[in-house]
Amino acid sequence: MGECLGTICPCLKTLWDRIYGPSPTDRETRMKTDRDSTSDGLGNTESDRYGQPASEPPPARKTATALYTALWDFEARDFQELSFKAGDMLEVVSSSGDWWSAKKIASHGRVATGFVPFNYLARVESVESQPWFFGKLSRVEALSLLMSAENVNGSFLVRISETDSMSFVLSVKSQAKAKHFKIYHTSGHFHVNPAPQFASVLELVEYYQTHPLSTSDLLRKPCVRKMPRVLPPPLVDEWELPKEQFTLEKMLGGGHFADVYSGRWKNHTKVAIKILKNNDALVQKDFQMEVQIMKRFRHRHLISLFAVCTSSVPFYIITELIEKGDLLNFLKNPEGMALEMESLIDMAAQVADGMAYLEAHNSIHRDLAARNVLVGERYVCKIADFGLARIIKEPIYISDDKKIPYKWTAPEAIGYGRYSSKSDVWSFGILLYEIVTYGAAPYPGVRNCDVYDLVTRDNYRMPSPLHCPQVIYSIMRSCWKAEPEDRPTFKILRHELENYQGN
Repeated sequence: MGECLGTICPCLKTLWDRIYGPSPTDRETRMKTDRDSTSDGLGNTESDRYGQPASEPPPARKTATALYTALWDFEARDFQELSFKAGDMLEVVSSSGDWWSAKKIASHGRVATGFVPFNYLARVESVESQPWFFGKLSRVEALSLLMSAENVNGSFLVRISETDSMSFVLSVKSQAKAKHFKIYHTSGHFHVNPAPQFASVLELVEYYQTHPLSTSDLLRKPCVRKMPRVLPPPLVDEWELPKEQFTLEKMLGGGHFADVYSGRWKNHTKVAIKILKNNDALVQKDFQMEVQIMKRFRHRHLISLFAVCTSSVPFYIITELIEKGDLLNFLKNPEGMALEMESLIDMAAQVADGMAYLEAHNSIHRDLAARNVLVGERYVCKIADFGLARIIKEPIYISDDKKIPYKWTAPEAIGYGRYSSKSDVWSFGILLYEIVTYGAAPYPGVRNCDVYDLVTRDNYRMPSPLHCPQVIYSIMRSCWKAEPEDRPTFKILRHELENYQGN
């Protein structure tokens, strides 16, 4: 099987070798390569598909012989897109971003060409098409999937660890919890326990379908797959769209910068519509510059820009719609309150991951808080409103008290207007407090206007919240160092939080 797959699609040969085992002629060489390799060991296609996007969109890869099978039905919404049915075979011509160019041989040999959503496809006879393989997932995402009522005890999936892209993890539903078993790869063999060992992950999965895994029951059924969300259309550079294409539905919330509504594009695709306030205070040049920045940013834990509507006021910013709403309200509702500390820290690590991406691109958020993080399906966290503070003329941090987020803002930003990634780190420490307290207000009992003096004059720092792990409180305190240069970077914070959550 491995030799066949390697011949069909050599770009995924490394990953297939790890799942199905290397061919006999490759095995000796592969064992040495596995020990010495410093790459992710998964092949470019898998890394792009499940990992973080590159800082710049990758060039389209010409893959005229890449054959894929459709996992679900998809109906085209305009002339650019290509309709297909589950099980159809498609030839991917080029792949870049969320939409790939593909050909489909229709009835009577007619060839249809168009854009297709990448997350509806799996390479023919590849690991992606295995019903138990879910690609890169965090622990909390795996938990969300397995806890679905459709899954029985013993339901399982194999995922690529989000914290260590070299590792596979076997996640299994056990009563009301999920158990996670790291799949070790040593000396060319795969194992969960020291013995037995297997030549491939496929063999390991098949074995534990007939033999108990540790103290757990047998692996029973693969976790139920859910159809992925429909992606915004492949607009290429057509970011400016007429307001008439959008329908406002339910108001989701409001803030200093904008009111947010759920809505639809062409009465089909669900989107979030942010209607900007204070349009007369917008600096047009800065706004257009900010849109250009937002267009370039693509990261799993940042809200994706869909389009803008600026032909008339008020301006619209159109983004993806996130199902569960903002993190602050999510933490306070029964679903959020039911999450264990481990899952909460996983969500904090996701926010740190998104902020590390902004940090690497020299972008500052300026208003990082649980209210500005959105929670999607499977508890994926996405940072919203990054950059909006820069496009409003009025100095929001010296306006009336109700608009000043004193409790989240670093003292040097309040006192001297000095914003940086390190002032965002201070805010992240407050957000971490919000997360571990299930949305409690920071500095309880203290008025907004008194926080600055309390922190700067009295050097006050909030005590450790009830039930907060000591290591997490230590991370909070590191974010609240008086001197910005003494605070950690988001890259360090991400690493520390990921180490806590383990695999």
